[in-house]
Amino acid sequence: MERLNGKVAIITGASAGIGRATAKLFAAEGAKLVVGARRKEELDTLVAEIAAAGGEAVALAGDVRSEDYARALVALALQRFDKLDIAFNNAGIIGEGGPSTEVSEKGFSDALAVNLTAAFLGAKHQLGPMVKQGAGSIIFTSTFVGYSFAFPGTAAYSASKSGLIGLTQALAAEYGPRGVRVNAVLPGAVETPMYQAVNATPEAKTFVTGLHALKRVGTPEELARAVLFLASDDASFVTGTATLVDGGVSITRT
Repeated sequence: MERLNGKVAIITGASAGIGRATAKLFAAEGAKLVVGARRKEELDTLVAEIAAAGGEAVALAGDVRSEDYARALVALALQRFDKLDIAFNNAGIIGEGGPSTEVSEKGFSDALAVNLTAAFLGAKHQLGPMVKQGAGSIIFTSTFVGYSFAFPGTAAYSASKSGLIGLTQALAAEYGPRGVRVNAVLPGAVETPMYQAVNATPEAKTFVTGLHALKRVGTPEELARAVLFLASDDASFVTGTATLVDGGVSITRT
């Protein structure tokens, strides 16, 4: 049974990693998709793969920091598919790291703009059609970093991603009475291009792997399945949550 049959979803950060895996899973589960990211070529490839598998998707490349882009993604969903049921605001960056006293104001602001403000702008425009139809599910990609613990040198990333949890709770409380559920998924380390870039050496990968109770990092597909649950009617009584999908990194001390 297709768990998203007849649903329409927006996914940002869809060109790679968790967003890409989620787009393919959503399509396989019956959803029609609007996929967004900065890289048009990667989005076009994704749309072609979804179509080849019998799904339906349309791409719109742009910068999630732009409110006009947030508005355009929703407009495209309504124009092509007449409604919007699900939004996975997944786009994000690591941002400028290093000692906090050396992080630039621009570096800190950039992390907030992409990871937090863009997610708010996305939800701001996604809520309208969901409220109108009396139902919807919005999901943000946060992280365990800044929630269960944080690493030194990650002030911008931690603050911006932690802010998403507060945003999740506020929107869930505000729009729950109108039928819209809002949740955040909190991954541990996941085998994505972003993970590869930050953990470029075998030593770094061994260290990060060892932090997890499962003694491995996750796959994008594993995260996609958690997002699918939150998006689907299986999670009809779930809202306002910070859902850890972290391989036990939050509870491991060995």
